[in-house]
Formats: sequence, structure tokens, C-alpha cells
Amino acid sequence: MDCIQLTGIRCYGYTGYLPEEQLLGQWFEVDLSLWLDLSPAGKSDAIEDTLDYRSVIATVQQLVKTSKFALVEKLADAIAQAILQFDRVSQVQVKLSKPAAPIPDFGGKITIDITRENQHS
Repeated sequence: MDCIQLTGIRCYGYTGYLPEEQLLGQWFEVDLSLWLDLSPAGKSDAIEDTLDYRSVIATVQQLVKTSKFALVEKLADAIAQAILQFDRVSQVQVKLSKPAAPIPDFGGKITIDITRENQHS
């Protein structure tokens, strides 16, 4: 199986457990690994034989910007489920990070890493 990786999708969103996270928002970063068969595109050189990843990026940005979940785990799963709706994708790995989590004396970032498979392929 082949893989397309999209990294560094950065967007501002309103998911978080604390009320101020849902009110004020914060930055999120998303990295994706998308498993699909790229051999048809490798033969044809036609975009219709692959995944137009501009649509995938737009889907992620829209979800992050408009969702108001309490947990980043829920947002990561919502992203995965939306990506699996694209025809050619058989599996997706979503790495969702909060680079500035509002935790006192913590300068690192929180990352949720999930992998989901398309049950219909």
C-alpha cells in the first residue's frame, strides 16, 4: 500500500476541555498519513487517478476551525472519519497537536496519534 503524507497543517480552533479554550481558541497542528493505491496515478499521470490532497487539507482546516469538542481525541477521530470518506483512502493516521496547551509550567506540546481503517474498502 502506498502513502501520502501531509504535514504541518496549522489552523486555529476551539476544541479544549477548559471553557477558555472553547471561547478564545488556540492553534492546532495536524499531520496526516493517507494509505491508498497510487499505482493508477503513477501510470496515467492524471489527477483523477489519485487523491486531490487540497480537498483533504480543506476538510481538516474546516473541522478544526468549526468544531467545539471538549477533547482533542474527539477532534482527531472526527478528522479521521472525514478523511476516510474520500474514495481512495483505505487507512489514515492523524497526529493532532496542541503546541501551546494551557498547562502551567509546561512548554511542550500535546499530540494525539490515531490510526483508523476504512471498513468499506
